Amino acid sequence: MSRLRRFNLLVVYGDGTRVLRLNIPRWLLGATAAALLLGLLSVGAVWGDYLFLKRQWGQIATLQRLVMEQHAQIDGSRQRVAEAQREIDTWRELHARIWEPLGPEARGSRERSGVGGGTGAGEAPGPATLARELDRLVVSLGEEGQKLRALSRLMERARPILGSLPSRWPVRGAVNSEFGRRLSPWTSTPEFHGGVDISAESGTPVKAPAPGIVTLAGRTPDFGLTVAIDHGHEIKTVFGHLQKILVANGQRVDRGQQIALSGNTGKSTGPHLHYEILVKGQPVNPRGYLWD
Repeated sequence: MSRLRRFNLLVVYGDGTRVLRLNIPRWLLGATAAALLLGLLSVGAVWGDYLFLKRQWGQIATLQRLVMEQHAQIDGSRQRVAEAQREIDTWRELHARIWEPLGPEARGSRERSGVGGGTGAGEAPGPATLARELDRLVVSLGEEGQKLRALSRLMERARPILGSLPSRWPVRGAVNSEFGRRLSPWTSTPEFHGGVDISAESGTPVKAPAPGIVTLAGRTPDFGLTVAIDHGHEIKTVFGHLQKILVANGQRVDRGQQIALSGNTGKSTGPHLHYEILVKGQPVNPRGYLWD
C-alpha cells in the first residue's frame, strides 16, 4: 500500500447541492497539529508561570507588610526609649539641684563616665540598634536607681530638718515687691527689703509654712499686727500688716494651720502680707525655701 501523501477534506454546504474539496498535504496537517500542540503547551507554561508569580507576589506583599509592621514597631520602641531617656535626663537635672546645696561630699563620687563619638546617623534602625539602646537605657536606669536610693537615705536622715523648713506659701497671690534692694514707697530712695510683699485682700487666711512656736503675736511699729514663728534650727518667719491675729505667744502651730488674717496695718500702702524668713537672725530670700 502506497503511503498517503495528501488528505482530502470535503466541505458540504447545508443544502447539499455544493461540495468543496480541499487537498491538504500531510506535512501541512502535521505542522498545524504540532503548532497547535506547541501553542497549547506554551499557553499552559505561561499560565503556570503566571500562577506561580501571582503566588510569589502575594508572598512578597505579605513579607513587605510584615517588614513595614516590624519597622513601625521598632520606630515605636525607639520613640519610647527616647522618651524614657529624656525622662532620665530630667531626673539627673533634679538630682543636681537637690544635691547642689549639700556639696560634692554628700553627693559622692559615683558619676557617669564621659563618652563621645559619632551619633550613628548612617545606621539603619533595626533590632540590633534597638537592643543597644535598650542596654544603655537599662544601665542608665540602674545608675539613677542607685542615686535615688542614696537620696532616699539622705532624705530619711534629713527628715526632721526638712520637716521644719518653711517650704509653703503662707498665702497665694502675686508678689508685689521682691526681696532685696528696692525704692522705698515712702521716700523713693533705695532701701533693703527683707522679705516679699504678697498681694492679698484684707481677711485672707494666713497659714503657717512649717511647724513651730509662736514667739511674737502683737503690734510692731513698721508691720502693725505681726506674728513671728520659731521653726527651730535657727529659722524664723515673720508675717506683717495683719488684720487679725489668731494665735498666742508661746503657742505651738502645725504646717498649714491658720495663724492670722491678712490686712493693711502698720506702714502699708494697701492690703498685702509682708513675709520674711530669718536664718540666724539675718533675712534671706523666701523664694529659696518655697517648694510648692
